[in-house]
Amino acid sequence: MSTFLDHIKSVLADIESDGLYKRERLMASPQGGRIEVVSSDETRRAINLCANNYLGLANHPDIVAAAKDGLDRFGFGMASVRFICGSQTLHRELEKAIAAYLQKDDAILFAACFDANGGVFEPLLGPEDAIISDALNHASIIDGIRLTKTKRYRYANGDMDELETRLKEADRDGARFKLIATDGVFSMDGHVAKLPEICELAGRYGALVMVDDCHATGHIGEKGMGTASLTGVGSRVDILTGTLGKSLGGAMGGYVAADQPVIDLLRQRARPYLFSNSLAPAVAAGSLKAIEIAIGADDRRAVLRSHSARFRAGLEAAGFELIPGETPIIPVMLHEAPVAQEMTRALDERGVYVSGFFYPVVPKGKARIRTQMSAALTEDDVTIAIDIFADAGKAIGLI
Repeated sequence: MSTFLDHIKSVLADIESDGLYKRERLMASPQGGRIEVVSSDETRRAINLCANNYLGLANHPDIVAAAKDGLDRFGFGMASVRFICGSQTLHRELEKAIAAYLQKDDAILFAACFDANGGVFEPLLGPEDAIISDALNHASIIDGIRLTKTKRYRYANGDMDELETRLKEADRDGARFKLIATDGVFSMDGHVAKLPEICELAGRYGALVMVDDCHATGHIGEKGMGTASLTGVGSRVDILTGTLGKSLGGAMGGYVAADQPVIDLLRQRARPYLFSNSLAPAVAAGSLKAIEIAIGADDRRAVLRSHSARFRAGLEAAGFELIPGETPIIPVMLHEAPVAQEMTRALDERGVYVSGFFYPVVPKGKARIRTQMSAALTEDDVTIAIDIFADAGKAIGLI
């Protein structure tokens, strides 16, 4: 055991020396546009630019009240998986609400979207089939595909010529069914998948389309229905996966929404569903209220778009290198992990809460600070954050 632990310590030391060590920070407040950050022995206020709280619903009083009511009516936890004795009317109501929102036949709940993506592929596709995956897809999609025995193909991010080449290869390899898997919004870069082109190729080559819309549902498209709505492809997307842990209340839980037979088979064979506890009743009740609010949240979506455009313009004017895009995800490119860590510390000292991203979360040489806008921010918050970014960037010689 001591030899093993010495090896682990050596690995950790290497991570530290490479500037890749990730340190978790603590909050002493609810999630929001302004938060209380615990630092050493003090607690201080900061502008929060690194949460997935796009609509600002994570501490919405109506959602908190609904969660409390769910707790009172249905108890603290399920203490069981769904097919044994872990399902309540509340869970089925939430699944129906998700399906109706996304205009699908039905939906199935998971503990997280990581589990949804981990469980969606293996029950539906076998060795005779093929999955063609975007190179920048989320780790959960990659891991879910690894669990299958399908033929696997990858195409460069957004490269439709290479996608077509992979579809042709799958046909030459005798694939029975073909499925194209993509993020709707790529979480590290913030740009939207080319769904019209993907769906056109899928139609031409007889492929299915699966979209992970975690960073879109609730705040992108009509009524926040996601990237299929935004790009006008609608029902041409066959399988949607998503989360309740970002725009839709920010708690936890994931889902798959699709045609009825797909959902029925997942209930029978999706291992993360069959062998994980059901969502806590308070989470399910709060998420139901969050969906209701999100459907009517055009005002919040308008604020989010305004913040995103203004923050992006402010950082570009200050001289920062950004990845182009129109979503609330605005990556500030710093390239090297130590620079990302230094800039994160400089911002933290000045009252802006962000996180640096570096290998293995993003490729080496592509380190960044991924900023994210929220409807919970005020106009003053955005203005102050722009000024602080500029001041911190100058202080460390970045701009």
